[in-house]
Amino acid sequence: MLPPGQHAQKAKFLIFESPGAILFKLGPLTVRWYGLMFVVGFFAASAMVMRLGKKWNFDTEELLNTAFWGFGGGVVGARLYYVLLNYKHFLSEPLAALMIWTGGLSIHGGLIGGIIVGLSYCRFKKLPLLVTSDLMLSAMPLAQAIGRWGNFFNSEAFGRPVGDDFPLKLFIPQESRPWEFKEQKYFQPTFLYESVYDLLLFCLLYFGLAERLRKYPGLLACIYMAGYSIGRLIIEPMRTDSLLAFGIPAAIVTSTIILIVSAVLAVVLVLYHRKRSAAQEKESLQAEQ
Repeated sequence: MLPPGQHAQKAKFLIFESPGAILFKLGPLTVRWYGLMFVVGFFAASAMVMRLGKKWNFDTEELLNTAFWGFGGGVVGARLYYVLLNYKHFLSEPLAALMIWTGGLSIHGGLIGGIIVGLSYCRFKKLPLLVTSDLMLSAMPLAQAIGRWGNFFNSEAFGRPVGDDFPLKLFIPQESRPWEFKEQKYFQPTFLYESVYDLLLFCLLYFGLAERLRKYPGLLACIYMAGYSIGRLIIEPMRTDSLLAFGIPAAIVTSTIILIVSAVLAVVLVLYHRKRSAAQEKESLQAEQ
């Protein structure tokens, strides 16, 4: 038993350590934590989308169809984005590009792919694009918050080394450490930082803003994209394994672009909806006269 002083000192520290990437094996079947977190995140977010869609008197069956199409497009986009930024590695191992269960899915690529396919499905089915986007993206941070734990089990998406006295740290096995940090044991748990940030963003969008911004279709989606981009711009510089584009972390470049575009779109949408509302009020007054 530790002396009271030592016990109290030890309790100040919280260490995360992955139990391994594999959940279980059943014959030739291998179930990985990464894939499980990915699927759980999708279904959790879909359930929240359906709940809000029902409240807004939206066709929930079409919402679910849109979610599945967006999910498929997101997986393809996430992997394609990752493969393109690591093309040198996959030139020597082209079949490895298909092994998504081992990790290597970019959230930004997933967003781009999911939005493109999801909006394409909406156009095909003649669903309201802006309202559907609000419903889908209001719950997206929940899927991301859960999915980030897949990075934890894979011992990836971690930050820079920290000392033994750092209060919140992540143990990374030596085979997963960058070569320049092979002698370091503990790292910033950036996966956790982003998971918590995403969860808070979800609560803000879903419980705080969704109903208030309902009369401004599309604005909630813009706030999500801007909010998520701000989080990545804060957390990404802490990481050691960022994907690079022309020597710059790709997430920083993409997040900056998305932040600017979403801010401009938000202003345009607010002006458009206000102008439309004013026109409707004018028509209503004229009809009464």
